[in-house]
Amino acid sequence: MITKELIIETATKLFMQHGVKTITIDRIVKELRTSKRTIYSHFEDKLSLLTACLDVYNTKVRAENEEVIKASENVIEAMGHLHQKIVRRSHQINPNFFGDIIHYYPGLLHESYKRNGNYAHQQLIYLADAGIKDGIFQKDMDVEVVGKTVLTLLKLLKDTEQFPVLEFSKERLTFGIMVPYLRGLCTEKGIKLLHIQEELFRVQI
Repeated sequence: MITKELIIETATKLFMQHGVKTITIDRIVKELRTSKRTIYSHFEDKLSLLTACLDVYNTKVRAENEEVIKASENVIEAMGHLHQKIVRRSHQINPNFFGDIIHYYPGLLHESYKRNGNYAHQQLIYLADAGIKDGIFQKDMDVEVVGKTVLTLLKLLKDTEQFPVLEFSKERLTFGIMVPYLRGLCTEKGIKLLHIQEELFRVQI
């Protein structure tokens, strides 16, 4: 039986593998071996299907992040594991997926992220507060500014125009951008933890 959930799962896989522009409703119908009527019984058009795919994806990422945070012994470990997941996702998803959405469906990514409670920012705020409480981050740290800055730095790691893939590996960018920034936020205790757990930021793909 072709369920709404199966349609979303299949469409998401195709969008992420090939980009959004090249994947049509016809292509999704062919992959599912079903009819357009079945697709349109659940979704008005490609936009409504893509919106559903993004919402499910963001819900999944939010839950994965929360599991990592709960399982980590300290905020440095949590950020290292979260960074691993971010880099691995970037390797698993065709860059055209997000590029096509930004170009052809402006605002869609932000709206989906917003519907999921701006989770990445909120999770970073939680980690910043926990780090201050545990004496890992400096007490006078502005958690709101830090949260937004870290998100901006993570986007910078994905900027292949400024940092061509063949010249700048993810590890080089991580240790040239993210790790030095984290080090600047840390207390002496935090710096020691960062040194001990530095390998978490060396992602093996």
